[in-house]
Amino acid sequence: MKTIIVRKSKVQGKGVFANKNFRKGEVVLKIDDSHLVKDESKLTKYQREFEADYLPDKIVLMQSPERYINHACEPNIYVKTIDSIRQVLAMREIKKGEEIVFDYSINADYGGTFACHCGRKNCRGVYHGYFFKLPKKFQLKYLPYLEDWFVKRHQKEIEKLRGILLLTNKQKSDIR
Repeated sequence: MKTIIVRKSKVQGKGVFANKNFRKGEVVLKIDDSHLVKDESKLTKYQREFEADYLPDKIVLMQSPERYINHACEPNIYVKTIDSIRQVLAMREIKKGEEIVFDYSINADYGGTFACHCGRKNCRGVYHGYFFKLPKKFQLKYLPYLEDWFVKRHQKEIEKLRGILLLTNKQKSDIR
């Protein structure tokens, strides 16, 4: 049985949907990073905007099913590189039939914006292609989900966020 399926999405075009229940932390899928782009100028505008994944040291042309994972301001997955393989992991429990969605702002380091129509309760209305343009509460929430390369590249900003998180947690414990 396939654990995920691609079908029409209410968010945008096609989407990826759970074909079984996933537990928090469970691998939803492994990303195929074998389709490297050697000459970005040969990509169509559509490929550059919707199918190319701009990683720190390479550009990958995403394949199905991962290229159909839609953005949402309340994601249920995140991407983490484990043993040199990018894996999509459940951020929380995901029910069979639920769309698999990712906040594209996590690890975003390239700029660009678009209007967001994810339909989630806390939709921000605009996607910003740079992690540090997210409201602070989202930056703090997403700290555990950042890729190692992103943390290393933005070490000073990440240290500041960790300091804020420590202060916030200390204040909460002082109140108790």
